[in-house]
Amino acid sequence: MTENHHNNGTALRVAIIGTGGIANVHAEALRQQPGVELAVAVDIDAARAEAFAATWGITRTAASLAEAVIGGGLDLVAICTPPSSHFPLALEALSLGLHAVLEKPPALSLHQMKELEIAEAASTGSLSCVFQHRFGSGAQRLAGLQQSGALGKQLVGTCNTLWFRDQPYFDIPWRGLWDVEGGGPTMGHGIHQFDLLLHLWGPWSEVTAFAGKLARRTDTEDASAAVVRFESGAIATVINSVISPRETSYLRLDYENATVELEHLYGYSDSNWKVTAAPGQDAVVGLWAQGEDAPSGHPAQYAAIISSLKGGGQAPVSISDAYATMELAAAIYASSVGGTTIARGSIDEASPFFTRMDGHLEPWKQEEALNA
Repeated sequence: MTENHHNNGTALRVAIIGTGGIANVHAEALRQQPGVELAVAVDIDAARAEAFAATWGITRTAASLAEAVIGGGLDLVAICTPPSSHFPLALEALSLGLHAVLEKPPALSLHQMKELEIAEAASTGSLSCVFQHRFGSGAQRLAGLQQSGALGKQLVGTCNTLWFRDQPYFDIPWRGLWDVEGGGPTMGHGIHQFDLLLHLWGPWSEVTAFAGKLARRTDTEDASAAVVRFESGAIATVINSVISPRETSYLRLDYENATVELEHLYGYSDSNWKVTAAPGQDAVVGLWAQGEDAPSGHPAQYAAIISSLKGGGQAPVSISDAYATMELAAAIYASSVGGTTIARGSIDEASPFFTRMDGHLEPWKQEEALNA
């Protein structure tokens, strides 16, 4: 791979691996970035790769990453395949010295996350995890206001991902399986919203949770609810559901000086935020109303990734950054299955939840068998 490729004024050349639904979101986001070339569409299904390439004006297709790099010149790989292949493809990209962007969840277990950290340290390539809610102007403004002290202490939070997925959604062969998706809405849906919560409120310290299968035929949970305590002392509830008829993604953060709320579905702009000042703290609202309105989403995160890579820096949301988010997901499962409070850092090599989110116990699958 020509490592200095992106420093010599030529375009950053990108391969998109997996040409299903989410790949179109990546292609559109990448197309909006200056100095980026969509170079190869990679899919084991040749017809699908060709159709995708035709849609996005990509001149070359390949059946594998190994085939895509023949001839060299690739810089970045966008991994848009089903979750179970994220880990092996990321390892392959790193072994080739390529940078890679991983769709969520970046891996299926904390063990795989640690393996990726090790592989990244040994590679000239780097990994970046898609957590696009961090990149809207609202989240960035809020982070700035927090840091300035204008909001006062973090107190109480609510983080709800209440979505609706019908049974046919789960009937697709790879959905709802522990060894393919890694989990249910805690891993695959709510993770974006609670990643934003953790990004804003810093390290979590412990969690108590319940999860269950309430309405869908699937191996994983279809809903979970957790109470999270942060190192700061703040407390938040986190609910993840795919069985809620009125869909919403809702974040409410209560600080000493203001309540900040975000309500949206799959992405937000400034109009989705609301700031309510505490009595005598009206100045906070004026501070909020400053700056440009940049929506969250893949284009916002890719702008940050491309800018970092072209500048020779580490792309945002590294594997290490994403670890705390994945660790909270694992802890929600461990707490709900074991009926205990889980401290951050306690799911290590000795824990069954380190290598699989359900601790290899398939709890809700068993529950269904018992109730049958």
